[in-house]
Amino acid sequence: MTSHISGPVTGSRRPWTVWLVPAMWTLGLGLWGLSRQDSVWRDEAATWQVAGRPAGEIWHMLGNVDAVHGLYYLLMHVLFEVFGAGTATLRLPSVLAMAVAAGCVGVIGERLAGYWAGLGGGLALGLLPAVQFYLQEGRPYALVAAGTGLSTLLLVGLLGAGRGGRRTRTWPRWAAYGALVLVCALLNWLSLLVLPAHAVTLGWVRAGRALWLRWAAASAAAVAGVLPLVLFSRSQSDQVSWIPPLTWHMMIGPGVLLAIGGLGAWLDTRSRRTVAAGPRRLSAAAVGLPLLAVPQLGLIGLSLVQPLFLDRYVLFGMLGLALLIGTALGAGVRALDGRAPRAARALVPVVVGVALVALLPVAQAKRAPGSRVDDVLAVSAEVDRLKGAGDGVLFVPAARRDTALVSPGAFAGLADLALDRSPVASGTLKGEEADPARIRSAMLGQRRILLVTDAARVARPASAARDRMKLAVLREHFTAVADEQVRGRRVTVYERTH
Repeated sequence: MTSHISGPVTGSRRPWTVWLVPAMWTLGLGLWGLSRQDSVWRDEAATWQVAGRPAGEIWHMLGNVDAVHGLYYLLMHVLFEVFGAGTATLRLPSVLAMAVAAGCVGVIGERLAGYWAGLGGGLALGLLPAVQFYLQEGRPYALVAAGTGLSTLLLVGLLGAGRGGRRTRTWPRWAAYGALVLVCALLNWLSLLVLPAHAVTLGWVRAGRALWLRWAAASAAAVAGVLPLVLFSRSQSDQVSWIPPLTWHMMIGPGVLLAIGGLGAWLDTRSRRTVAAGPRRLSAAAVGLPLLAVPQLGLIGLSLVQPLFLDRYVLFGMLGLALLIGTALGAGVRALDGRAPRAARALVPVVVGVALVALLPVAQAKRAPGSRVDDVLAVSAEVDRLKGAGDGVLFVPAARRDTALVSPGAFAGLADLALDRSPVASGTLKGEEADPARIRSAMLGQRRILLVTDAARVARPASAARDRMKLAVLREHFTAVADEQVRGRRVTVYERTH
């Protein structure tokens, strides 16, 4: 079902370049500044400290917290065991996964709208600001994007198989489709929003009853496989209680993305090269627009019930946007073909080059430590410099203990005055702290205390009773003698006054 533009613009193209070039391009973008100046922020710190635990302890933790990321943590545990803990091991899986996603966009675009649409879409994916952010992120969102790209590619192939395709020929691909959807859901079950997106595609192309039944069977199997995790993780919903309620200004970003995608879809519907699959019309618009719009709108709808609106949860929808951008570029090539073949051939490279230059400040910013809210490694170095023999340490809020879990050597010799049970022993991310009276007693027995907390620009008022008590005791009985704020974190040294 591959579509080619007639004439010199595409006559000599090698089909493998449509996936290899975008994959290598995205890989290069991902490897550029991969360490982010040896910084690790709080979300990645969670991955780091959990992946470093024994598999049994990870399983114990998942029963209490973060079950939604269980498969990802186990995967990263294996990688840390094999390659060692470090920023490269932490982030390289995301880079490789997004390179796979870019290759998938290239192949899908080439099949549905021609070579230049595929190449342009595949190259565009790595340049999207949201993708550039999560391209180098030690979290599962890029892996979900790769799985979505592969499942969508399978769906496009199955839709193009025609009415004559026998079940014996297509069931392995349907099984692979269901397996990919299941794996993505086990990495982040909100990726199930790809299913209604694919359903819209089936409706758009007027799929026959047999196709609907096979898609429904594969989808139902995937949903059934992940349903226990979905139900169990709902008991841990306090983890997302910090997400703010939906507001109108939060709709600006999705609105802009949908407008861009809608323009690409409009150009595609006007294209004479929309591919026919039997009696159906399978097009880039039919695949890309639902993939972009449905997850965004679905997450907005869910957020009206419970605040969940974070762009990373539907990062996989950017594949639809990239596909539609590629379609618009392909339409531009066709408009120039015949009148100016050389200009047509140069259009995609020139536009991508101009976009790279225009987005260079954004790309550099995404690769700087300041692109994240904090850096747990930088403050660890400050703790190591400021600590003294016999000092105690406190964390406000308790989640800031992540810096000690990621860099235990920097905290060697410091007494954690509030900790009752360690994160490993308690099966949690931040450990369990003692009651306020015990913490107060431990604090008053110290001559010097190091307080690790958020920098002033990002700090929120202490909400937990323990944290308010810690700060009150420090104000009443201690004096700050040193204070360092670095990359979103703060360490203050207090000495006892009376």
